[in-house]
This record gives sequence, C-alpha cells and structure tokens, in this order.
Amino acid sequence: MADRYKPGQKTPESGQYVEKGPRGGKVGNTEITGVQNKPLPPTSKPGNSWELVDKTKHKK
Repeated sequence: MADRYKPGQKTPESGQYVEKGPRGGKVGNTEITGVQNKPLPPTSKPGNSWELVDKTKHKK
C-alpha cells in the first residue's frame, strides 16, 4: 500500500497526488500538484487523504 498524507501536512515529495477515501478508494478524477515542503490542500470530505501517484522527474 502506498503512503497516504493528510490535508495540511507538508508535501514529502513534489509530484501528482490523487484524493483517496478512508477505505483507500480513489475519489473523483482530480489530481493536484504537490510542491515539496508546502502544505497539501484540503480534501473534498473529512477523513480523505492524498496519495502520490507520479513523482516529479528532475534532471541532474
């Protein structure tokens, strides 16, 4: 199971996040872009969380 993050928590890694329900199901089709060390936005319902689905790729 992938890590899930609460709204308002600092984003651990930049990338695309999807909203997950309390039992793990995807909520809607919305993806948000989370920026590392910035707080995650509120979810549509209490008890939902965010899950990272696509990390930002950085060129070195």
